[in-house]
Amino acid sequence: MNTIARNTFATLALAVGASFAVPAASPVAAAEAVTYLLPAPASLPAFGPWMVAKARGYYAEEGLDVTFQAAKGGVDVAKQVGAGNAPVGGAIGDTSILVRTNGVPVKAVAVLGGHSLTQLVLDTSKAKSIKELKGKVVTTMAYQDTTYFSLLGMLASQGMSKDDVNAQAVGPVNVWKLFAAGQADAMAAVPDWIQFATEQNKDLKVEIIPSDTYFKSMAQAIIASDETIAKKPELVKKLVRATLKGMKAIMDDPKAAAVDYVKAVPENAGREAAMTEVFKLYVKYVYADQKVIGEIDEKRLSDLQDFYLAQGIIREKTPLADLYTNQFVK
Repeated sequence: MNTIARNTFATLALAVGASFAVPAASPVAAAEAVTYLLPAPASLPAFGPWMVAKARGYYAEEGLDVTFQAAKGGVDVAKQVGAGNAPVGGAIGDTSILVRTNGVPVKAVAVLGGHSLTQLVLDTSKAKSIKELKGKVVTTMAYQDTTYFSLLGMLASQGMSKDDVNAQAVGPVNVWKLFAAGQADAMAAVPDWIQFATEQNKDLKVEIIPSDTYFKSMAQAIIASDETIAKKPELVKKLVRATLKGMKAIMDDPKAAAVDYVKAVPENAGREAAMTEVFKLYVKYVYADQKVIGEIDEKRLSDLQDFYLAQGIIREKTPLADLYTNQFVK
């Protein structure tokens, strides 16, 4: 064998030996499948942070394959999560106050915003203040919904009660449709409904009174069971982190977030401009002013519990430590 042949053979032998020496690449771990319960269909703009997080891959980055399922309201979400049917769910920050007294073992683990989800919206041609609503029609979603409880709190701040207004529980669509049609003088509304009403009736003149001005209710929240918090804290942290990242994306650029949101929710195809306006309302009235994004305000929660007890909405108080934890937002 000549010199060139020997060198070629040696080079090939080294190459072949090296190929056998390199270990096979480890298979990519499969994403963990997670069911996330929401209190209403995921297509509603209220769930923008969740949908943006899904569309932008924030859950996937945490190694999670999240599937959203709709329950029948926040209390139903809490019951299902408490029973172990899903590790986490969406509700309102005060939902644990309402269900803990009935033995449902859930806590709020993050709240999406420093303000209230509920706003009181007046048709200024009929009323310009809360006191001017005396005897007038105010639409709300349901009598056992936190939008209604927020309305009660705002009325109470002005020395009024439910008997001073004609509060009508008409469901999530008629809340804003009746208001837009002039058949209601005000509505206890989430930002989605404000946009829908003013979009449907462009001549409508409204004043938005943030609940915070008179009654500090809470924003949407992520809830988890005591058992999941104890046994799967890393899973809860990943879900909280990804969802809050979705909210932050909306806060940073509502227009860009709306584009991705519509991609994730084809029911809203072509409505990027409207969804941008909805997101701007959330940023202004709900998401802003948290020192730590996602952090639950203990005093706010405590004051709400006191109000619910005074109103007879709950029978007894629950220790605050059983209602929430901020361990996943630090």
